[in-house]
Amino acid sequence: MEIKKMATAGSLESSDVLVTIEPNNDQKINLTINSPFIRQFGQQMKKIALTTLTNLQVKNCNLVIQDQGAIDEVLVARIITALERATESVIRY
Repeated sequence: MEIKKMATAGSLESSDVLVTIEPNNDQKINLTINSPFIRQFGQQMKKIALTTLTNLQVKNCNLVIQDQGAIDEVLVARIITALERATESVIRY
C-alpha cells in the first residue's frame, strides 16, 4: 500500500487518539507512541498498530500515536481512517 501524503485521524479529546501517518523512504515502519498510559498499555498499542499496518500491507511509514485513553477498537479505526486519507483509497479491513 502506497502512502501518498501525510494524514491524520482522531483528536486529543479524552478517550480518543490522534493518529498521524506520513510516507518515508526508510523501507521500515517508524512508530512513535505518546500516552499518559504508556507504562500500562504501550506494548498493547504497539502490537495493535503494527498488526494493523501489517494486515494492510504497509511496509514503510512514519506513524505517530497520541493516545488519550482510547480503547483498542478506536485505535484500529483511527489508523485505518488515517491510511484511507493518506492513500486516497477505501480500505476494507
